[in-house]
Amino acid sequence: MEPAGHIDPPEWMRTAGAQKVAAALSGGGAPVRFVGGCVRDAVLGRRAKDLDLATPEPPQRVLELLADAGIRAIPTGIAHGTVTAVAGGEHFEITTLRRDVSTDGRHATVAFTGDWVEDAARRDFTINALFCDADGTLFDPMGGLADIETGTVRFVGDAATRIEEDHLRILRFFRFFAHYGKGEPDADGLAACARLAPTLQTLSAERIAGEILGLLTAPGPAATVTLMADAGVMSQILPEATHIVALANLCAAEEAAGVEADSVRRLAALLGAPSGPDGALARSAAERLKLSNAQGNRLTQMMAPGVTIAARAPEPELRHALYKLGREGFTDLVLLTWAQAGDSGSAFSGHLVQTAKWPVPRFPLRGADALELGVAPGPRVGELLSQVEAWWIEGGLTAGHGDCLAKLKELL
Repeated sequence: MEPAGHIDPPEWMRTAGAQKVAAALSGGGAPVRFVGGCVRDAVLGRRAKDLDLATPEPPQRVLELLADAGIRAIPTGIAHGTVTAVAGGEHFEITTLRRDVSTDGRHATVAFTGDWVEDAARRDFTINALFCDADGTLFDPMGGLADIETGTVRFVGDAATRIEEDHLRILRFFRFFAHYGKGEPDADGLAACARLAPTLQTLSAERIAGEILGLLTAPGPAATVTLMADAGVMSQILPEATHIVALANLCAAEEAAGVEADSVRRLAALLGAPSGPDGALARSAAERLKLSNAQGNRLTQMMAPGVTIAARAPEPELRHALYKLGREGFTDLVLLTWAQAGDSGSAFSGHLVQTAKWPVPRFPLRGADALELGVAPGPRVGELLSQVEAWWIEGGLTAGHGDCLAKLKELL
């Protein structure tokens, strides 16, 4: 395998941890190279997320080399040749070169090999089949560098074959296109994804959710979601996600307001949030995707926030929403309502500016206040506090502890 070019080693490749791991693995005489996404991002000048390395050394030998160098090693996937090294506070996933022996579309049986090209041939996309020595020398057996230049997300070899090996690659095709693609998607890849879309039904909800949420963090994901819908992919995994215009509007609103992109908020827009008092749609989607409790609860609140915010909402209305939803929920509701309004909703940006320095309102009374006035412990305490809270909200959430306490005494 001949070198295909050279990059200046990025900062993450020059850290003490990276150099220590690379030196340890090359100590056995076999070459070790960074591989996959971290190399792709290094070529693009982007920050690498996952630091992966490849070596022809078998996994047991990798464990020995790391141990000899005093590096903590975790056998995270020995059967598939994967060991995780921990050095300099960073995690490095090291995988022995391999080839697929068999696969059922979800899991593969592999055999180890010493052939770098054979290992590259089993990877999903050409832009993920790059290798890089620690000195920045690039190896490109599948033509990934040219595809990075043109923004082409192309399967390695035959697209249908790659998808049959792992059906999740359908969603990965669209996620990578959203983050790295330019122009029109690769026609062969898109056609294979459309034809094999029903195979997505065999995948776990967690894997599907991971890809969808990852796609939604891309700049301008609405165009890619449209491609997925046209290809029959969205109907297989989340048929309720039809509000693509709202998603596009939300992305524009986030950018205009200087708010960081958020995948759960964008999922809510795609589902039509805010949609009224019933959060059943959100709960159904969260359960089907097996979102975490925190994600599911937030999605439900965004779909059915319990309060509304008008474009020209007065200050008491804004304070009420901020009190009911908290800072994060308030921001979500403003942006999602803005997304539904489209261009005409630009007035919503003023709500975020106006409330940015407000403290989140806090109801001044607690149960102890009622008990100190002689109210017996029990449901009556909550009933009284709810009455005072309603009065406090109606008055614009400005009454202090003394006034609220006086109202409580009045009720008694």
